[in-house]
Amino acid sequence: MSESSPSPSPERAIYGFVLYLASFLGLGLYVVWAYIPESWLHAVGLTYWPQKYWALAAPVYITIAIIFILVFYVGLNFTVTAPLDSVHTLTDGFAKQWRHRDLPTSAIPPLEDIHVSIVNRRLYRQESQE
Repeated sequence: MSESSPSPSPERAIYGFVLYLASFLGLGLYVVWAYIPESWLHAVGLTYWPQKYWALAAPVYITIAIIFILVFYVGLNFTVTAPLDSVHTLTDGFAKQWRHRDLPTSAIPPLEDIHVSIVNRRLYRQESQE
């Protein structure tokens, strides 16, 4: 079993370099397709290209799709989140609550979920009650 390392393996480095070159080649083809007039492309012998409309429409559609996905994702999270007055926002089956009486008196208490009544007592008690 090989040891994990943050440095890239030779295979990953080669794949990354090929993707780097392919992205620049794709950008070059896009710029040629978008900015060079079709008459020049036909003169060179390049006749099978999509319409110039898609040079502008495709990036706009992709951008709008990404924005829609982000807004949809946030909206979906709002719809599946329990309301603030729900019991499920207070605690669940995975909450860790330790018994402090099992610990020695000089021990540092373990990491745990604090019960909502303790949080309210510490946050909202009146100064006169101290």
